Amino acid sequence: MQELHLLWWAVLLGLAQACPEPCDCGEKYGFQIADCAYRDLEAVPPGFPANVTTLSLSANRLPGLPEGAFREVPLLQSLWLAHNEIRTVAAGALASLSHLKSLDLSHNLISDFAWSDLHNLSALQLLKMDSNELTFIPRDAFRSLRALRSLQLNHNRLHTLAEGTFAPLTALSHLQINDNPFDCTCGIMWLKTWALATAVSIPEQDNIACTSPHVLKGTPLSRLPPLPCSAPSVQLSYQPSQDGAELRPGFVLALHCDVDGQPAPQLHWHIQIPSGIVEITSPNVGTDGRALPSTPAASSQPRFQAFANGSLLIPDFGKLEEGTYSCLATNELGSAESSVDVALATPGEGGEDTLGRRFHGKAVEGKGCYTVDNEVQPSGPEDNVVIIYLSRAGNPEAAVAEGVPGQLPPGLLLLGQSLLLLLFLTSF
Repeated sequence: MQELHLLWWAVLLGLAQACPEPCDCGEKYGFQIADCAYRDLEAVPPGFPANVTTLSLSANRLPGLPEGAFREVPLLQSLWLAHNEIRTVAAGALASLSHLKSLDLSHNLISDFAWSDLHNLSALQLLKMDSNELTFIPRDAFRSLRALRSLQLNHNRLHTLAEGTFAPLTALSHLQINDNPFDCTCGIMWLKTWALATAVSIPEQDNIACTSPHVLKGTPLSRLPPLPCSAPSVQLSYQPSQDGAELRPGFVLALHCDVDGQPAPQLHWHIQIPSGIVEITSPNVGTDGRALPSTPAASSQPRFQAFANGSLLIPDFGKLEEGTYSCLATNELGSAESSVDVALATPGEGGEDTLGRRFHGKAVEGKGCYTVDNEVQPSGPEDNVVIIYLSRAGNPEAAVAEGVPGQLPPGLLLLGQSLLLLLFLTSF
């Protein structure tokens, strides 16, 4: 047993003195340094002493950093990787360096970076990522970097930054974000406000400028004029609107999501039915109801037809389409959502009620639009539906019908004939 211990210590001593052949390793000012700069390296060499605290790989030809690239040096405090050809930093390449204080990745070609690795680098004080090809930074990229003092993101390809990106950086004193091609839309206005109010030093502010839109090109962010911006709002209407109204098979359920906001929000439908969840980015069909070329669909006419004007049609609505239908509107300033639960009762349960007989009778007469209980009832083989607009608060008691006989709300697609529907509203 004693011989095994001696052998183990010999191995450890040998590792402590090891150094990759192209590099120089030694101690300086109490730090264990491995210098591999200017060695024309195309990969991180193996064989570093485990106690290395400073590693320089600058000015080489490294094309990327794979997972576990620095697993041999867990005590690393400074890592210099500037002036390489790094395009990709894989997940797990940096995650093991929990003692790292300085990281220099500047002057590379990085476009693909594992931002989640930064979550483990809570000791980091200096992060240089300038002069790369970065186009996007997640909102939570810096959430664990409360010790970070200097951050350099200048000379990249950033078009925008999510509001709150720098909020976790409570120790930050120096930030460089100049010379990025910012899109000066509503989503960037927060950065102007924050930069004017923060105590963080932000040099070259005249070079933190707009690239688009064209009318604002070259305008420094600090002098950006006010923009007409508003977060999304949604109002979900549906047809028919009478709980317990008995209709005939073949009804086309029509939902309409009225969206407001600046810039114009993107509309998305989230549909939860017995067979699973359906996600639709609107529109998925053209005005003729046929699938758009860019939309994957099982047929030329999708089961759920989302139109550009905010309408969603479900032809021949049946038990398989029961569930919760939610419309979500999103723009740079936020999102808003509204939902309706749709349940289908089996035809014949309880027989045809008074409202159902009135509804069907009027439809058979084909007298055009008429009203039932103050709600617009356009009759006819194509437009046998009820329209109701819900208050923004989503209070069923506050629901009010809009429209007059012979007139339909603009932009609402109305189709359908009949089926027994029970509709319950929830609005967020």
